Order: sequence, then C-alpha cells, then structure tokens
Amino acid sequence: MCGIFAVCDHPDAASLTNLGLFALQHRGQESAGIVTAYKGELLAHTGMGLVSEVFDRKRLEPLIGRCAIGHVRYSTTGASHLKNAQPLVFKAIHGALAIAHNGNLTNAMETKARLEKRGAIFQSSTDSEVIVHLLARAAGPIEDAVIESLRQVEGAYSLLFLTPEKMIAARDPYGFRPLILGRLGKAHVLASETSALNLIKAEVVREIEPGEVVVVEGGRLKSLKPFKPAARPARCVFEQVYFARPDSTIFGRNVQAVRRELGRALAREMAGVSADIVVPVPDSGVAAALGFSDVSRIPFEMGLVRSHYVSRTFIKPTQELRELAASLKLAPVPETLRGKRIVLIDDSIVRGTTSQRVVRSLRACGVREIVFGITSPPIVSPCYYGIDTPRASELIANRHSLEDIRRFLDVDKLHYLSLDGMLQAAGGGPDGYCAACFTRVYPTPIPDYQAPEPAKAAGKSEPDRRSLL
Repeated sequence: MCGIFAVCDHPDAASLTNLGLFALQHRGQESAGIVTAYKGELLAHTGMGLVSEVFDRKRLEPLIGRCAIGHVRYSTTGASHLKNAQPLVFKAIHGALAIAHNGNLTNAMETKARLEKRGAIFQSSTDSEVIVHLLARAAGPIEDAVIESLRQVEGAYSLLFLTPEKMIAARDPYGFRPLILGRLGKAHVLASETSALNLIKAEVVREIEPGEVVVVEGGRLKSLKPFKPAARPARCVFEQVYFARPDSTIFGRNVQAVRRELGRALAREMAGVSADIVVPVPDSGVAAALGFSDVSRIPFEMGLVRSHYVSRTFIKPTQELRELAASLKLAPVPETLRGKRIVLIDDSIVRGTTSQRVVRSLRACGVREIVFGITSPPIVSPCYYGIDTPRASELIANRHSLEDIRRFLDVDKLHYLSLDGMLQAAGGGPDGYCAACFTRVYPTPIPDYQAPEPAKAAGKSEPDRRSLL
C-alpha cells in the first residue's frame, strides 16, 4: 500500500506535495519522494524513511517548478531499498518521465520476464518499473503510450505520471485503490485520500473513475476513458475497515462513519453480550467501538493508549528490547481496566501475534473477562492488489478454527463480523467491493502468484499449539 499526491500549475507545487505526503504518511513509512517539472527537466529527491526524515527546507528548495508528484511507500512488490523508492524517474523515447504507483500488478513478473527476453534492463525490483518499460516500447504521444502500456497489465493501479510538459493520472478499471481529484485555485490536485486535499485547503471535485485517464497540460484537464470499467467494481473494502484515515472520504463514504457502522453491525450480531466496558484497539478500532457502544449500550472507555512517537528506526538488538519497544506503541490503562469484563474491539486479526500481545497486557493489569470482537471476517487469503498481507500459511484464520484462535489469543469469547455485515456497513453490498482476502475469490487473474492454499477443515484443531506462533 502506498500514497500518491500531485499538484499541477501552482508556484509552491513541491511544498504542497510535501504537505500532502504528510497527510498520507499512514499509507507508507518506508520511503518518500517528490519529482517536479521545471524548464524541460525533471528534478527529483527520494529517500528512505518518513516524510519528515526525507524532506526539510534544504531538500525542498531545489525542487522548483509548477507541477510535482509525490509518493510514500509501503512495499508489496520489491524490497525496501532506495532503488525502489518512488517516484521512479527514467528517460526513454518520450523523454524524461516520472511514475508514482499505488497498487500491485498481478502479472508484473510474467511481463517482466517477457520484456527481459527482448533486452529490457530493470533498475529496480518494483512492479511499477514494468509500466515504464512498456511505455518505452509504445509509440505516439505520451498519453497514448500510457494507455497502450496499461492495456498490457493486470491488477490494481492508481498512477501518476509526470513529464516536463504534462501530468497524467490513471486508475484501473476495477477501481481497487482510491484516487481523488481536487482544485486549489487554478491548480489541479490529485491524492490517494481526501485528507490530503483537506490539509492544503483544496476543494474536493470527484474521484477519478475506474478505467479513467486524465491529462493535465497548460492549466487544462482532459478526461479520457479508454478502458471500460469492470462489470463489477472491486474497491478494496479493507481501505474502509483499516487502511484509510478516518477523516477521509473514499468510495463515496466517510471512513469514520463506515467504521462506526461496522461496530454497530458487530453489536447487532453479538446481541446479548454482557460486559462492563467497550475498549477499542486504537486507532482504527476507536470509531468501531463507539458504534458498538451505541447499539449495545455498554459504556465506551479508552482502556488502551497508542503512542504516535515511537520511531520506526528504534534499535531493538534483543528479543527483550523488541518486546519492550512493542509495548511502547500500545499500553493499557490499569485504573480503567482492573477487575472489569470488557468487549475488546479491533478491525482484523492477521497472524494473531499482535492481538495476543494486546490480550496479555490486558490480563496483566487485571482484566477479568475479555470478549474479542473483530469488525471484519476472518482473513483467509493474501491480498494481491497492494496490501502486504502474509502468505496464506501465515494467516491464522486460514489454518485454524475459531476455537483454536480463541484459545491462542486467551480470550473468553471471539466473534468476527460476518461478510454480509461488513459489506452492508461499508455500503454498496457484495457487488461493489473486493473482499478476496476474506473469500479467496479474486476479481482478476493472478498469474504471478500460486493459487491460494486451501483452508484447514473447519473445527479441526492443530495438535501443536506452537504452530500458531
């Protein structure tokens, strides 16, 4: 998962892009980069780390120009190295070109192998570079080359391209990842989420439509629709459940409102549950816990506190220090929790180890009973569209029964929100979202990946409990 941002036709394009990337920092913390167009050239700076670590006034000053694109990266294809930091900048038959990509191509390895047989030399290991090599072999104006190239790739993409003369944005026909168009005076702005537009006080115009390509040149925006939208859209429901910022509006719904409705839906499915307080796992669990409290009438309490100031580069040379560092990020409030029966609310369980650590901390401060409510169904299969979920064999719900998971987590009761409950709460029903990580039903071919591993038979327990670790 990544975040992308662009400004075209504004004198402070790089500075505004820097601010936009701050608002999208939750979408990627591994690297950041900005490219600007100035007098027939592309000026670039990328680096490893958070936006605040990569950019300061000294590094922004050389990035002059009225158009800029930016990127924050959370790697799903390609290792976490500087060579994979985006935007990627290349020179080809069309001249200088920069690309920023949010999503994941499902036929990138297959296409890369074909290109390498034809002499292509790749500089990075990211799937985004595949598009660049396809562009280099396409004829005509750059927007025609973009369209021709995208006809050859499959999977999820929200893309920004920058040349010295124009900016191009594109979204895949399924609409997996959000891409929002805004205006700031005469400038056109694009961002992964509306929160980034709101930060710079840009007006939100609309979402880029699935299958749409827009070209910004000379202060004007041209919309092209060369790709027929998919018969069934496949917007990523996990954006609403977990990934997007709560103050964003994506896929036509405010994220915080959706999460609150997810909590309400969970409470309706858990009707009759008895507890003293409802406690969220912050941050994504907060709105859901408020919704759960609305319906269940069980009081809401912030029994866990998340620290937002733990450095991603914190040195953890031993297991003991690693565990202490993890405790810095999420700490219980003993006075609120001691002796209580609680409903603990979180958005999902992936491997189970983080949830287990949270439960242990709650038990240690005297929580009497824990009912664990999850506002999504069990994750049983990897995402191949841009969220870095583990292999199927590492997903706890893919290999183990509900009872196995409950015992592993050491909770008294465990309840997942049903698939229908989640989709209805998100809005749009089963025909509007991709829920492949919950269903193993993928909306596109996934030729680069093996078929998902079959689920373990329901109700059967794993004899060696250590395998859940």
